Amino acid sequence: MSLPSRPLPVKPLVSLIFAQPALETTVFRCLADVLGPPDMVSGWLSFQQTHYYEPEMGPDLQRRLAVFLHLADPVELCHWKAWTNALESRLSLGGRRVVNIDPGYISRERLVLATGKNYTHRLYLGQGLYGDLSLIYQKGAWQPLAWTYPDYASPEFLDFFAQARKKYLWQLRCLGEIKKPGNAARRKPPVSHIPD
Repeated sequence: MSLPSRPLPVKPLVSLIFAQPALETTVFRCLADVLGPPDMVSGWLSFQQTHYYEPEMGPDLQRRLAVFLHLADPVELCHWKAWTNALESRLSLGGRRVVNIDPGYISRERLVLATGKNYTHRLYLGQGLYGDLSLIYQKGAWQPLAWTYPDYASPEFLDFFAQARKKYLWQLRCLGEIKKPGNAARRKPPVSHIPD
């Protein structure tokens, strides 16, 4: 019989696509209210893989990736996406978004993004949102899948996520969630909650 177990905390991440890069400070300040302080932020990356956002946001879009310092329960992904959708709407001008925010998380085994679009490989999270398995970690590296967005399979993204995963594993070791590499993983026992 498979028994429920408490998942390890995960490292929150966001992908940000800006029509107005000057809004970066405002957006990160808002994100910090929910996700805490950023831990690592990529340099500016040109967004040229698709023209999907151009009708709404215009040309010459710029992108940044960020991971956040505080680890979190993966069940929160659904709430992050609902909140970032609301933030995108709040910052929009004339009904058009000026920033696209895609939250997700890094775990030891996978990188997951939240989306409102259903597809065969996406699992329902609640609130009309799905979890997109975007990358898996195997053989010492992030591995793209058949459906992985091309930019997420690019060397720039994979390098950034590799560094973020190293930091994440270090944090887990510091929290006593796992032992040093080469040792068996050590998990804290699940906490039973019996209602009063």
